[in-house]
Amino acid sequence: MSSSSMTSTHPAVFLLMGIPGLEHLHIWISIPFCSAYSLALLGNCTLLFIIQADAALHEPMYLFLAMLAAIDLVLSSTTLPKMLATFWFRDREINFYVCLVQMFFLHSFSIMESAVLLAMVFDHYTAICKPLHYTTVLTRHLITRIGMAAVARAVTLMTPLPFLLRRFHYCRGPVIAHCYCEHMAVVRLAFGDTRFNNIYGIAVVLIIVVLDLRFVILSYIFILRAVLQLASQEARYKAFGTCVSHIGAILAFYTPVVLSSIVHHVACRAAPHVDILSVNFYLLFPHMVNPIIYGFKTKQIHDHVLSLFWRKDV
Repeated sequence: MSSSSMTSTHPAVFLLMGIPGLEHLHIWISIPFCSAYSLALLGNCTLLFIIQADAALHEPMYLFLAMLAAIDLVLSSTTLPKMLATFWFRDREINFYVCLVQMFFLHSFSIMESAVLLAMVFDHYTAICKPLHYTTVLTRHLITRIGMAAVARAVTLMTPLPFLLRRFHYCRGPVIAHCYCEHMAVVRLAFGDTRFNNIYGIAVVLIIVVLDLRFVILSYIFILRAVLQLASQEARYKAFGTCVSHIGAILAFYTPVVLSSIVHHVACRAAPHVDILSVNFYLLFPHMVNPIIYGFKTKQIHDHVLSLFWRKDV
């Protein structure tokens, strides 16, 4: 007995609380959550199907879009099924190692999404600023390397987290005051010096959000300068049109990150459900709206969607 207690430094399972203070409203809260998840599944699966089925869409822009759709599918499916099970069936238990895996997938795929959005900026920059070199620069080989680099960066940054969390004793109870296994929510249960985890988590956010967003802004400054130098108004309008959908996706991804960060610091003195609802908004909103943004603003995809749902018998 004593030896097992010495070697077991963590509970066998954690208990997910859901949204603290709003447990009596879980059924009602699950309705928009389930609707958003359904839209994310339908929209991203439709995008992947359209891009895979049409060889004309096997171009860099659409290949990056397929990566984005696949990442959105994984991100939403990592947390939403268990979250809905907690809301509907009060299935609160999650195995300790499953919790670590969920946390790893959640954070690593969020980092991948930021990298793919940055790669899409590079695609737009090359198409608008260096159109004559577009096909020679953005080759299949380079796109594959960009995808592998995005995965490698995410895995490298997130691999330490599960090992860091395994070393703690969890003497403050197994109840996670959250809907899923988010890094800081698990750290709050740990007994011991968690300063390194806190610093590491902040450092990763700064590396991803600040560094990636800085490159995005700089790239769009160059793109704007190139567009304004175009002689034809029609050409300028077309160039701006190709960027609108991507700017919408960037805003959908980064705006909730900034807002949830602000709410997190404000909500420390307020009700905990405010913080959790803001984080869930960040988790759900981009994956739901990305297919809608690209479906409406990208003509080729828009036409394919219409042909799927409004196909007439000949």
